[in-house]
Amino acid sequence: MSSSMSCLIDLKQFEIWFVTGSQHLYGPAALEKVAANARQIAAALSAAPAIPVNIVFRPVITSPADATALCQQANADPKCAGLITWCHTFSPSKMWINGLLRLQKPLLHLHTQHNRDIPWGAIDMDFMNLNQAAHGDREHGFIMSRLRLRRKVVVGFWQDAAVQGRIGAWTRAAAAWNDWQGARICRFGDNMREVAVTEGDKVAAQMQFGYSVNGYGVGDLVKSIQQVTDREIAGLTKEYESAYKVAPSLRAGGAMRASLVEAARIEAGLRAFLTAADAKGFTDTFEDLHGLVQLPGIGAQRLMADGYGFGAEGDWKTAALVRAFKVMASGLRGGASFMEDYTYHLAPGSMKVLGAHMLEICPSIAKGRPSLEVHPLGIGGKADPVRLVFDTPTGPGLNASLMDVGNRFRLLINEVDVVGPDKPLPKLPVARTVWVCKPDVTTAAAAWIYAGGAHHTCFSQAVTTEMLEDFGEIAGVETLIIDDKTSLREFRKELRNNEVYYGLSSGFVS
Repeated sequence: MSSSMSCLIDLKQFEIWFVTGSQHLYGPAALEKVAANARQIAAALSAAPAIPVNIVFRPVITSPADATALCQQANADPKCAGLITWCHTFSPSKMWINGLLRLQKPLLHLHTQHNRDIPWGAIDMDFMNLNQAAHGDREHGFIMSRLRLRRKVVVGFWQDAAVQGRIGAWTRAAAAWNDWQGARICRFGDNMREVAVTEGDKVAAQMQFGYSVNGYGVGDLVKSIQQVTDREIAGLTKEYESAYKVAPSLRAGGAMRASLVEAARIEAGLRAFLTAADAKGFTDTFEDLHGLVQLPGIGAQRLMADGYGFGAEGDWKTAALVRAFKVMASGLRGGASFMEDYTYHLAPGSMKVLGAHMLEICPSIAKGRPSLEVHPLGIGGKADPVRLVFDTPTGPGLNASLMDVGNRFRLLINEVDVVGPDKPLPKLPVARTVWVCKPDVTTAAAAWIYAGGAHHTCFSQAVTTEMLEDFGEIAGVETLIIDDKTSLREFRKELRNNEVYYGLSSGFVS
């Protein structure tokens, strides 16, 4: 995998069912035409470059029994990541009630029609009766609103790139949601002592999000590391030397070569443990390293590059969110990584944020070929860890964080513009990125703090705000966006209004 390209999680393993509504009123010939047109649209969407999943045509729904059976089948099929519904003709909404009430999969309502243009000189009532999505989809939309269903509505001609792009963003969110169901996050050790924001209700998270967080002693990991063979280590060190610019001290015969060997041993043992646990993400903490020679650096970085979620200091919420980012970003340029707001540049008119972490930034966001280096860490009390050092390409990106705020989870997003550092950073031996927050650093930082945003984030130049809005809607989680339109006054008002809304919908807690 080249740098700044997201991991290749196979999104074609996921299916989105294309479900068309009609009724028997129009006769068998019309229903055959409805099915043929729907099949054509489904095939075109499935082949669209912007849509990474398989769009699968399903038989036309013409009765309550059809709708109920279809929704129950979708719930039971693990490959089905969601439904796209469209009413080619009028589809009486009462027939959908029992099915939609039972549906547990994400839902997108595509408001389109098979023909782009009105055939002005030839249009007659037969054409009108067959092509009345403008009529049928309003009926369909009513029942979804009446049932208070969360869904995305996309309006426009099905062949338009903008329409396919909006559908594609939602399918990536739906795939990430599907991937969370039954996922496991391994937590080595506990939370970093006395830190609040990385804590949270793991039972509530499993109830709402579908993934579980399970704790393991570091000794369990050490046992896996001790079982790594010399042959495995030799293969990994050879891979390091091929993929990265290796510092002279880490090369064969170098003074710190043993550190590289130990880093490879840790990576191989960690990978074996996660594979055996069938885990999709993990956390560690530098306050619990018993039996480890060094804190995992390059191992955590490379596992993220292969699609694992990661959170430092026991931050399981961020580990799960990084995994979701990895699914949403699969195959796109820009990558996705665990990140932390580290320090500010507060020069008037040129305020910036330096994002980094001690070790664990994913090379999928790297500009060019990363450098493999070893340096003192200063915390943790262990041997100097090996890590990849690099900068990030300039361009638009975002940071997002997931917090437990008591009676709900909150997803917070800040759009940013990545810029280069003002000067080289020769004495900062970590992976790092510099960005300017939208709308500006002072407004964004204040809004982030008012919202209780974490210092740990997920950073990406591939995942978009639209994908995360869709993901938040699917998950039923409060979603707040800080972008170039953000007013601090209005943002604080939104926070206060949300307290009332979520308090009424889920109960107040102190």
